[in-house]
Amino acid sequence: MTGFFKLKEHGSDAKTEIIGGLTTFLTMAYIIFVNPMILSEAGMDKPALITVTCLAAALGTFLVGLWANVPFAMAPGMGLNAFFTYTLVMGQGLDWQTALGVVFISGIAFLILTVIGIREKVVTSIPVGLRIATAAGIGLFITFIGMKNLGLIVDNPATLVSIGPLTKPVLIGLASLILITVLEARKIKGAILIGIVFATVVGAIFGEVSLPEKLVSAPPSIAPIAFKLDIVAALQWGLVGAIFSFMFVDLFDSIGTIVACSYEAGYVEPDGTIHKIDKVLEADAVATIAGSLLGTSTTTTYVESASGIGDGARTGLASVVTGALFLFALFLAPLIGIVPGFATAPALIIVGVYMFRNINAIDFTDLKVAVPSFLTMILMPLTFSIATGLTVGFLSYILIAVCSGDFKKISPVMWVVGLLSAINLFVSMPH
Repeated sequence: MTGFFKLKEHGSDAKTEIIGGLTTFLTMAYIIFVNPMILSEAGMDKPALITVTCLAAALGTFLVGLWANVPFAMAPGMGLNAFFTYTLVMGQGLDWQTALGVVFISGIAFLILTVIGIREKVVTSIPVGLRIATAAGIGLFITFIGMKNLGLIVDNPATLVSIGPLTKPVLIGLASLILITVLEARKIKGAILIGIVFATVVGAIFGEVSLPEKLVSAPPSIAPIAFKLDIVAALQWGLVGAIFSFMFVDLFDSIGTIVACSYEAGYVEPDGTIHKIDKVLEADAVATIAGSLLGTSTTTTYVESASGIGDGARTGLASVVTGALFLFALFLAPLIGIVPGFATAPALIIVGVYMFRNINAIDFTDLKVAVPSFLTMILMPLTFSIATGLTVGFLSYILIAVCSGDFKKISPVMWVVGLLSAINLFVSMPH
């Protein structure tokens, strides 16, 4: 083990890597509860989703640990699962089988772009403001979904939305949100997971949650969703924009996470070169393809990996530990299955906060960047569509640059992005 993972070369040991892997698992274990909750709203079988979420996370994490030998972890991405359910299935009226086909095709395209080295070029062609606005907008979108699931926000025929009644589930969820915030502020590991467990236990005490008949069981079958993707149905012109949106969001999600975690782990050279980034991106793409076959939305690298790195993890051994814990969680399906929406809603809100917190890096004094960035952010929650926010943001940036005579600011790749955005907007708008 010391030789395979090169522990001594990385200045680490087995104990440190195990602790780091455990820490990463605790900080991202909330996805086991949240991903099935979101994807089940698309009509997918929730027990099967619990199993598939664990399998996809374990597979992706094992892959990046063994292939790239880095302490990163993977799982179905937040924001991407929301795009799958609320934009493709509920928004565009696709069935979940076709939506999985879209994920599969985006994963194949992702892998091709990675192998030929295009992914980094796409990233550098997009203005920094729009990159940050994308993450912030998804954060707002996820927060909106969390508040809706909690019951804090309800529909209103006069104002579209308004605050909901303070029911027991809402009060329990708000208490959980405060608890998570305090624990996160104090750097307590697994704060989000603790908040989910707290809300579930309190909900059970007040009769809002039904206790399971047993605590441990064999993992639920994945048969209801595994290999049910419809690739042929996804191969239609009208879904080009959706495929692009999946690729774009995953692109910046994974690149941003890899860069952040690489700096934390000391993998970045003085000239900015990042060790093994190609292998990590390849693992990311392969994990997405495998996840779509199993029956989940895009699998991506998790920024929570930084928590394990902060505890000293420096090699893929930590990832193997994290992956093994996801496999262990397979046998806790009865417990996971009882977790209610008001318990996972605070997790969505906190994740939204984290995705929004880099907003100060956008130069709001430059309206040529500020307006497209603002439109990108605000239209995601208001239209209930990540793709719409991206599309309008890109198109407005190009149009403003053209009208201002700043043609040089628009790279050839950005022109292609703009064309795809225009196609997506035309196809997705009501006619």
